Amino acid sequence: MADLGLKDKNAIVTGGGSGIGRSTALRLAEGGARILVADLDADAARGVAEEIRAAGGTAEAVIGDLSRQDVVDEVVATATDRLGGIDILVNNAGVMDDMSATADVSDQVWERLIRVNLTAPFLITRAVLPHMVGKSAGSIVFTVSEASLRGSASGAAYTASKHGVAGLVKSTAIMYRDQGVRVNAVAPGGTATGISVDLDPEAHGPAVLGGYAANMGRVAQPEELAAAIVFLASDAASNVNGVILPVDNGWAAV
Repeated sequence: MADLGLKDKNAIVTGGGSGIGRSTALRLAEGGARILVADLDADAARGVAEEIRAAGGTAEAVIGDLSRQDVVDEVVATATDRLGGIDILVNNAGVMDDMSATADVSDQVWERLIRVNLTAPFLITRAVLPHMVGKSAGSIVFTVSEASLRGSASGAAYTASKHGVAGLVKSTAIMYRDQGVRVNAVAPGGTATGISVDLDPEAHGPAVLGGYAANMGRVAQPEELAAAIVFLASDAASNVNGVILPVDNGWAAV
């Protein structure tokens, strides 16, 4: 792996127990970063942390729902106390909806998608910014989605949540660029992760979206997204800020 200036950096990876988050945590650790894996799945988070330690790296795991302030506080405290600080935050944790059209979205689905996909990354970003601003250095990378760029990639709740995250990325990038903090995002297309989609193919939303599915192209592997995330997080991207980078085999260009 090329030297990206990751050695001895401290990185938080949310949703780090599986999929894109796991691949990102492992790749950051390979570059010499110390990793905090934050995930709702205790076995998965601890498993990734142990995998990093077994390879000679340093890793901690924090378990919990990142839309809760007490869990966010624990993540930040663990990173500062046990790793030594916070240099990188990868806001990767998220959930899918059932592809429902606006008129069919339940209150429960809407509230869960906004809470997990938008409120949680906002809370942890707000919590880490003082640590980064205090040393005039830091990199934050979000996982948004192709659904943050268009209206034809997912249901109304997921699309709205990811559009919100894209706005948060751009606003935060501008607000803190003169204080040494960079904020970027990757927008995956179809990716082979453990996130499942429970949908009714005959419902209005999935039926409409199915007509656009051919534009997606091939399904990516998590490692392909991790490579882009690690680049944006690293010193190699030192002048890249406020970018939403599609990693989607050209879907955004269709």
